[in-house]
Amino acid sequence: MPDSFQSSTRAHAPEHPPEFAAVQAPDEQAGREAVARQEQLTKPAGSLGRLEELGVWAAARQGACPPHPFARPRVVIFAGDHGIASSGVSAYPSEVTEQMVTNFLTGGAAINALASGSGASVRVVDMAVDADTSEIVSAHKVRRGSGSIDRTDALTSEQAHAAVAAGRAVADEEVDSGADLLVAGDMGIANTTPAAVLIAALTGSEPVSVVGRGTGIDDDAWMRKTTAIRDALRRARTVVDDPIALLRTSAGADIAAMAGFLAQAAVRRTPVILDGVVVGSAAMVAEELAPGARQWWLAGHRSVEPGASLVLDHLDLEPVLDLGMRLGEGSGAVTALPLLTAGIRVLAEMATFGEAGIGGPTAAEASGPSAEGRSGKSF
Repeated sequence: MPDSFQSSTRAHAPEHPPEFAAVQAPDEQAGREAVARQEQLTKPAGSLGRLEELGVWAAARQGACPPHPFARPRVVIFAGDHGIASSGVSAYPSEVTEQMVTNFLTGGAAINALASGSGASVRVVDMAVDADTSEIVSAHKVRRGSGSIDRTDALTSEQAHAAVAAGRAVADEEVDSGADLLVAGDMGIANTTPAAVLIAALTGSEPVSVVGRGTGIDDDAWMRKTTAIRDALRRARTVVDDPIALLRTSAGADIAAMAGFLAQAAVRRTPVILDGVVVGSAAMVAEELAPGARQWWLAGHRSVEPGASLVLDHLDLEPVLDLGMRLGEGSGAVTALPLLTAGIRVLAEMATFGEAGIGGPTAAEASGPSAEGRSGKSF
């Protein structure tokens, strides 16, 4: 059962976040070489649109031109229950979190099917499932469930620090074992409620602009969810400038671990494809913990959850896909992976005009927009 806590609305000293090493920028030279190579490939400049940008993005993050398809993409799903579920903000009971963890482990979930088709493997990390789970997934578990964030803290300060440290450790484990591309996924009934609170707090938005339908709630549940977010947001705004205190007050161990995971992936110079609104909320906090981390992230898709667009705008990220998805689990990110691979293969495997013996572009065509310039993004 959730632990009891003191109110986070009291005056507090900053809860010093774990110290992440400085995030290094992607390789600008490799990015420039990739843009130059795109202009020499046997096609009109810009004719493959976003695929060209994806190839350049990969080259800068791999530090090599041409880049190569990612060999060991890895999905890590962070699971946890949330006390706010007892307020009737979800269409599903909390027991589904534990049941879905089992479904992931037996290969029966959407993310398993999508990851298999994209060449990615799946790992599940139980951070706060309100049940006893297999030792395979529970090594980093911080607690069972979380506090109901509309009236109490999600975590203690110690648990918030432990969860961020666990996420950092998981990132290190994956990179050290050979993962060259990471995807963070989420599983937790009612987790879109704390995600909405984090997003609203960090963007200065009002509850009605971030509350969505989550698992498919009806109008009555939507109103209950809006009220819960409103009440939780009052508490969150008192600690918005303190990332660990914000996680303690308004997140949960699963989201806190995701923040540590995303920050450390960037520190380790390992690219990440972001998923939807829950992962996006963790990413916003991760950017606070490790400034510049967002340079290592690609937005896989735009979730239909209202807060998702706020996340993308806040992090200045352009999604690869917009398919009306809202499942979570890392599903939208993994769906984008084949397009990233396609962009890499175009850049790496197409012949240049010189190699193919084909006449190159005219001077006007050659001076057209670059793959970088078309998106308005840096490498």
